[in-house]
Amino acid sequence: MSLAAQTRRAVADHPFLVAALRAGVLNYTAAARFLEVDGEVDAIATALRRYAEELPDYETTARRTRVTMQSGVGPVEDPANALFVVGGTAIGEGGDRTAILAAGEVDAPALATVLEALSVEEVAVTAAGVGEERMVVVVDRLEGATAVRAVEGALEAVPI
Repeated sequence: MSLAAQTRRAVADHPFLVAALRAGVLNYTAAARFLEVDGEVDAIATALRRYAEELPDYETTARRTRVTMQSGVGPVEDPANALFVVGGTAIGEGGDRTAILAAGEVDAPALATVLEALSVEEVAVTAAGVGEERMVVVVDRLEGATAVRAVEGALEAVPI
């Protein structure tokens, strides 16, 4: 396998590097040292530069959504009364958590962006799901306001 192919494979193991390459904000030499690729740092950095030239530019789009918060949610026994079901666990009214609900232009990339934003804000997510123009993220009750702000901000800049 060529050094360029090894470099691309190593970058694929770290999606944040792909985003940085697309955005043009990556320090190629530092990334070359970070990656576990057998080769000279300068050659790996060159492979990264060439790879970046082939990637589409980093662009974002704002999603049209309505974000609301519902306090007092948690696991429920009857899935018919649930906001959503994940892995056999139904989440609905009755609990000590808060659900952040987004309705509108939501999909898996929007959810990924929201989860990353919540991680940056150090808001732990208990459960999350997306489907049919609805997204739900469940957080600790006391993190509700911070989570709403993070979700709204994230949905203003979802990568294309």
